[in-house]
Amino acid sequence: MKTSSKNRPSTWLPILILLLALGGLLRLLDLTDPPLDFHPSRQLRNSLAARGIYYSLLPSATDEQRELAASFERAVGRYEPPVSESLVALTWLLTGGENYAAPRVLGALFWLTAGVALFDLMRRATSPWAALIGLAFYLVLPFSVQASRSFQPDPLMTSAFVAGIYFLYRWSEEQSWKHALLAGVFLGLAALIKVVIASLIGVVALALVFFTLKKDFWKSKQVWAMAALVAIPAYVYYIFLNQGRSTEYFFAWTVALIKLITSTDFYSKWLAFLGSLFGLTVIFLSLAGTLISKPRLRCLLISLWIGYLLYGLILPFQMYTHSYYHIQLIPLLALGLASAVNPLVETVSSQGWGWRAGFVGLVVAVVGYQSWVARSVLVAEDFRHEPAFWKGVGEAIPADADVIALTQDYGYRLMFFGWRKVDLWRLNTGLSEVRGGEQDGGDFVDEIDGMDYFLVTAFNQLDKQPELKKFLEQYPIATQGDGYVLYDLRK
Repeated sequence: MKTSSKNRPSTWLPILILLLALGGLLRLLDLTDPPLDFHPSRQLRNSLAARGIYYSLLPSATDEQRELAASFERAVGRYEPPVSESLVALTWLLTGGENYAAPRVLGALFWLTAGVALFDLMRRATSPWAALIGLAFYLVLPFSVQASRSFQPDPLMTSAFVAGIYFLYRWSEEQSWKHALLAGVFLGLAALIKVVIASLIGVVALALVFFTLKKDFWKSKQVWAMAALVAIPAYVYYIFLNQGRSTEYFFAWTVALIKLITSTDFYSKWLAFLGSLFGLTVIFLSLAGTLISKPRLRCLLISLWIGYLLYGLILPFQMYTHSYYHIQLIPLLALGLASAVNPLVETVSSQGWGWRAGFVGLVVAVVGYQSWVARSVLVAEDFRHEPAFWKGVGEAIPADADVIALTQDYGYRLMFFGWRKVDLWRLNTGLSEVRGGEQDGGDFVDEIDGMDYFLVTAFNQLDKQPELKKFLEQYPIATQGDGYVLYDLRK
């Protein structure tokens, strides 16, 4: 590693601190807005799960409150262990009640901590200045800011994954027990939090182990210790403790949709979607950096890309519809980007002070622009009116009534803000078309049998189902307000 004066910590450390402060500040904007700014159904699902845990721990909660909160938690289902939900529930308990800030603050802390590990990894394979550029991408990319502060398992999963590959890289350099155990712990934690990361973990671990020890890798006790720490927690949870849900998820999202990968349209949609999140220029620049990086880092990056491609083939529908399924690409792209700009940084460092100042000014301008965009995205929409609206909808539904609803986010908004649970009417979505499910058929009597009311809050969905709309018009309106209609099915 270079030790020249321009690469000493005293030179770049203040900039590192400023970047971390900037990244933290961006993620703490708009803290009190409800969690509807980014994939609201996923954030509300976590919020409902956290509420169930919170009320189970709250000494002052009534039995009725505990049971209602627990029923909501059961309703949203559990595919992953409630790690982030439990941390948020404990934070609520310590800070005096439910709030929207806790998951965002925790997510920001995890992301920034992982950023320090990512910077040190990049610094070991490039110059500190190239590593700072890579870190800036990781911290201020608008998608990174939005995704990393959202309340779902993915930010914590990715943060643990970054820490894991950092210690795996350090182990590859030194083969120490400390780094082997830390790599196993963090990679195992990432896989436990959300098992979809397993393809990236498996490929990168195999690649770096073989790169380091060659064909004798199987003789290493450190390798077997790492493998056990990575595999056992996720295996126990997803195979033994939650087998039904894991099987359901695999058949619903992989087996049922694997046909998508046979179409060229799938790959064009996937690439276009990535371009909307990161910019295709950045993606190709990072890929170029992969090819010119030092051997150890090149092995790491190529294996990560292979793992990501396998991941995309396993979950094809999410690759062009769910942005948060690409959150783990952020550190991967940052690593490749640091490697790509490193030769440029070294060339600039040999120029006169004027040219160096111009280059620094350009980098500052890009970081500043991306930061402003990230800030603007967060403050562009205000969802503070939503809790009162859904509370009003919940209060408008008669107590103990059986209600079916055409509503947003699987009914989670009504559950979280209005404390009411309803049965769901099917939506007409891109997923339903891909699955080839039932569409608006016109014979609804059997489907609403036993229901007292039909609630409509998703009017755009009602417009997509004209036969349903016509069917509901024969029933009187029990009550309505700005944004909802409740039909009385008993008359």
